[in-house]
Amino acid sequence: MDNKTEKWHTLHAETAAIDWKDLERFFAKGNLLRVDNELDLVDAALEIANDNGACIEKWMSNNLLAAVSNDEALLWSKGDTELWSVIVLPWILVQQRQ
Repeated sequence: MDNKTEKWHTLHAETAAIDWKDLERFFAKGNLLRVDNELDLVDAALEIANDNGACIEKWMSNNLLAAVSNDEALLWSKGDTELWSVIVLPWILVQQRQ
C-alpha cells in the first residue's frame, strides 16, 4: 500500500459522528471547516494533510470547503443535524450527513 492510500485509510478510521456541543469551542477559535456534501470528507482531509494548496483554494473558491458560518453554527446548535468529523491539525473538518 502506498503512503497516500495508507494515510487515507488512517484518516477514514479516525472519522466519527460528533455533537455540535463538542465542536463549539473549536468554532469559537476558528478551527472548524465545513466540507460540502459534494466532496468526500476523507478525501478533503487528505488534501489538507498533504497541503495541496491548489485543490484547497479551488474548493474554497467554490464554497465546497469553508469556515463554518454563524448561520451553520446556529442551525447545528439546535441538535437536529448529524455531523461527521475528522481532525487534521489545526483543523477539525465537519460534514453534515444527509
